[in-house]
Amino acid sequence: MERARVAVVGGGPAGLMAAGALAAQGCAVTVYDAMPSVGRKFLLAGRGGLNLTHAEPQDAFLGRYGARRDKLAPLLAVFGADHLRSWAHGLGVETFVGSSGRVFPTEMKAAPLLRAWLACLRAAGVRFAVRYRWLGWADEAAQSGPAGVAPAPEAASADERQPRHQRLRFATPEGERFVEADALVLALGGGSWAKLGSDGAWVAPLRAAGVEVADLRPANCGFDVAGPAGTGWSAHFLERFRGQPLKSVAARCTDPAGRVHARAGECLISATGIEGGLVYALSAPLRDTLLSRGEATLELDLTPGRSLERLAAELARPRGSRSMAAHLQGQVGIKGVKAGLLRECLARADFDDPTRLAVGIKTLPLKLVATRPLDEAISSAGGVRFESVDEHLMLRARPGVFVAGEMLDWEAPTGGYLLTACFATGLAAGNAAAQWLSESP
Repeated sequence: MERARVAVVGGGPAGLMAAGALAAQGCAVTVYDAMPSVGRKFLLAGRGGLNLTHAEPQDAFLGRYGARRDKLAPLLAVFGADHLRSWAHGLGVETFVGSSGRVFPTEMKAAPLLRAWLACLRAAGVRFAVRYRWLGWADEAAQSGPAGVAPAPEAASADERQPRHQRLRFATPEGERFVEADALVLALGGGSWAKLGSDGAWVAPLRAAGVEVADLRPANCGFDVAGPAGTGWSAHFLERFRGQPLKSVAARCTDPAGRVHARAGECLISATGIEGGLVYALSAPLRDTLLSRGEATLELDLTPGRSLERLAAELARPRGSRSMAAHLQGQVGIKGVKAGLLRECLARADFDDPTRLAVGIKTLPLKLVATRPLDEAISSAGGVRFESVDEHLMLRARPGVFVAGEMLDWEAPTGGYLLTACFATGLAAGNAAAQWLSESP
């Protein structure tokens, strides 16, 4: 019996997981990717240490997915953090839990895991076609050939095609090619890091096919601050502190629904504003507030270990002939970039009143006026709405087409949550496609 042919478009974690699941169930699988090689964004994510997943308790883990928790929970129950670690161990890659709860490969790098993974997929019969950029579906007059092969148009006739076949268009270095498959898994990523293949170009063909796609928006992103001349820091502050880390701080913001979000950690002064882990953790409510109100406020606590009362008392001590900079450093340990931020954001009169200065230090307001561009973001929000897919991640408007990874409308902070959900949705889509094929005529 001829094996079902499946095209997987996208060679990131979601697509590769789908390909492995399909091959394990006897399908003939070809992975198509627009780049010269697969897994490029995966390799970039591992450049500073591949954060595969997170070891925190399951309820807290699921909470990282916000409004999409209920949609992703069943998929993460099948392939969650523990499953991901076991899977990596099966490829010969040991992992460890860091002090923050993040899980890393022992070697810290993505390349050894990707090499072992691709070797396993090739051994299972998965084929790869690189420099194939998906353009959408071919019209009824277009001719096509078997998945992974692009013969002359006369190779197949419309009468010979089975109803479940997907007729696909690809741009290649040799020109436009047509591919036919029995099912299709789309795992093309979101809209960030276009140079690595995630450019969001798939939005137009899916919308044209009647699929509801939420606009792609930056997630885990930096922000521009309101400055003295519009946007950005003052020239003096930027010259002294651009690129410097802001350590041991806490931050909070309020979303459009009035919910308060708070985190502790560190961030970085950028050329136009602020970025880094602490900011990324709050980027979703900050972004949504910007979209709703046109601006957002990020409140920083520069001394999270000190109470407001203690801070005010320490600042009220006589400073004699010492400068304010020396007083701040001597009494409460504020110096460098933290002292610079106070000068940047508070009025001169605030420094003359210990109570007002203490309030400023504990709730320093940064006015944010814009997210950084989508292509700079670590990930993206938006994508194919879950209402447009069934419980098996198959498009309601296109039977036989399954969607996985960042193409779906969910988001999560950094810390291993993004990768884990990409793996889980990829596996779910691959298994569902195989099941659908087994039940289709």
